[in-house]
Amino acid sequence: MKFVISSTALHTQLQSLSRVIASKNSLPILDCFLFALEGSRLSIVASDTETRMETSVEVSESVGSGSFAIPSKILLDALRELPDQPITFDINDENLEVFIYFFNGKYNFIGQKADVYPEQRQLGNDVVSLDIDIALFLSGINRTLFATADDELRPVMNGIYLDMTSENITFVASDGHKLVRFKTTEAKIAEERAAFILPKKPANVLKGILAKESGMANIRFDSGNASITFGNYTMFCRLIEGRYPNYNSVIPRENPFIMQIDRVLLLSAIKHVSVFSSHSSNSLVKMQLAENNLQVSTQDIDYSTSAEERIDCQYTGESMTLGFKAPYLVEILTNLNTPEVNVALADASRAVLVLPQENEENEDLLMLLMPMMVND
Repeated sequence: MKFVISSTALHTQLQSLSRVIASKNSLPILDCFLFALEGSRLSIVASDTETRMETSVEVSESVGSGSFAIPSKILLDALRELPDQPITFDINDENLEVFIYFFNGKYNFIGQKADVYPEQRQLGNDVVSLDIDIALFLSGINRTLFATADDELRPVMNGIYLDMTSENITFVASDGHKLVRFKTTEAKIAEERAAFILPKKPANVLKGILAKESGMANIRFDSGNASITFGNYTMFCRLIEGRYPNYNSVIPRENPFIMQIDRVLLLSAIKHVSVFSSHSSNSLVKMQLAENNLQVSTQDIDYSTSAEERIDCQYTGESMTLGFKAPYLVEILTNLNTPEVNVALADASRAVLVLPQENEENEDLLMLLMPMMVND
């Protein structure tokens, strides 16, 4: 078989798919891209057994049809060095010898048989379908992905929980220290209620590809797998099985004291002082709240270093001192995009809520962080 394709168009598609391929695969064939030529349409697949991504691209000329596999590293490295130009793939159907002809040269290597590539699993019964705007889907992933866990003992925490009803969709992620809940009424399902847990890896793959797409995405899922179709891509992934914890039960209903503060100023202050925090105390940042004033400080007793910074804020509640892990605070404030945030508190031992001062229309975003014990 033989076909001609743009080197840049092919390399762009392969780079997107390459995020699926694992660094170490149980099956050697999964180190390869799977190609299938039919007419002027070239389909390309990458998989790691748990996640499978497929796309297709038009070729300008083609002779014959069939399928073959090419090691991903060889092909990506080869195409990376080529300027944009038409390239010709010529594959010997008998021994799968591959020639790639470009402007003033050629590459030559041996491909692999396509029939040993794992077949795609199929969705079972009781499939739920959801259509969601790509920008909204990406927003849900972006706002929650950072809060997912890496917990071998509680695998359900290692992904984004999508809790869907006929009225709204809620994206949730938590690692036990921080929690993010993003609710939108812009998407819903026909059923009364359904849910699934999207693993971290496919969520990361989607995050990279969805940013370049627009329009609508279709998500179909059953109890164990999901199929996500958008633009020119289809992802099929195994879902995390298990019951997600009741996230609403850990969100405090009454945090009566509210601090209004400039998000960028607070973020900068935390970054400034955390340079002097002690790694032995998990980069603890101390926040001392008084009327319309916040002092952020850290210290490292082992090296006799300390830092503090004062920030003006709007606060009229009780004076209190709280401790937080600096990296968690930085992540939360980085993933909020409003100029000012509201920090809702009760006391130094209870969960703190960090909220945008104003939510976008039809959205409700909430971030929760557990404090650490501090010595006053």
